[in-house]
Amino acid sequence: MLRALALCLFVSTAAAADPGFWRSEWPETDFSRASVGSWSEIISGGPGKDGIPALSDPGFVAVGGARLEPREPVITVALEGATPRAYPLRYLTWHEIVNDRIGGLPVAVTYCPLCNSAMVFDRRLGGRVLSFGVTGKLRNSDMVMYDRETQSWWQQALGEGIVGEMTGRELRQLPSWMESFAAFRAAHPEGLVMAQPAYPRDYGRNPYQRYDSSKRPFLYSGDPPPHGIPALERVVRVGDRAWPMTRLAREGRIEEAGVTLLWADTQASALDTARIAQGRDVGAIRVRDGRGRDVAHDVLFAFAFHAFWPEGRWMLGR
Repeated sequence: MLRALALCLFVSTAAAADPGFWRSEWPETDFSRASVGSWSEIISGGPGKDGIPALSDPGFVAVGGARLEPREPVITVALEGATPRAYPLRYLTWHEIVNDRIGGLPVAVTYCPLCNSAMVFDRRLGGRVLSFGVTGKLRNSDMVMYDRETQSWWQQALGEGIVGEMTGRELRQLPSWMESFAAFRAAHPEGLVMAQPAYPRDYGRNPYQRYDSSKRPFLYSGDPPPHGIPALERVVRVGDRAWPMTRLAREGRIEEAGVTLLWADTQASALDTARIAQGRDVGAIRVRDGRGRDVAHDVLFAFAFHAFWPEGRWMLGR
């Protein structure tokens, strides 16, 4: 497999398909409640609980003071009434979750490199504010998060509780998108950029070198996507529909199913070359509704869409 994966995931082995194996590490998790079909669906990604350290209340710098390369990818969150913020993947690659507040709204900015899934959630649920960490577990190669308040486990790609007290509960996804730092800077000259965390990491380096040009996903044993779509092709997911990025690159603009998808920018892949800023161009997109408002969506790999939405609709065009 990819040599660099070992730096972040160590030696990955499947955990025993029995929650009893995990109880010593997770004594406060209610394993009697779960929505997974089989415990064997959840495996170890290598690091243990908090082995990938989530961040909370990060610092920010003005966009003019951010030391990022123009094509570096960022997750942009531009909520009404709040200063737009950019969360660089050079940091999210190593931390995967950022617990933050934007204009008083508690949010979780999440990124799973193995699925390329970047999603932002409202952390409020059931009258309380949750804070999230990384379990070190994977399901269909996607990060399993946990909340520190109930120790429940959450599927990042779904924003849904899958083990514990919060099983079946869903987080509200907020509109966000991935774009280049140059695009963020041009659109938001007064914006804020997440500052470099105080951790000993080689930020800017890609520990998943050449991953998105691999033939097969890491730690995934499910079926490949249908229609001959490569497992690691990026697709734009809105609800239970997926548009291949190759189609959007070809057409430039697609209006279907009540949304408009636009090929909006150039952007370096965070999962290609050794340095993120030098990754090949994978493009960037925006998704808006009929009134021009940004729509919550995800740009993930095709295998992950097929795994979590097996009955989902593939928007292949003609």
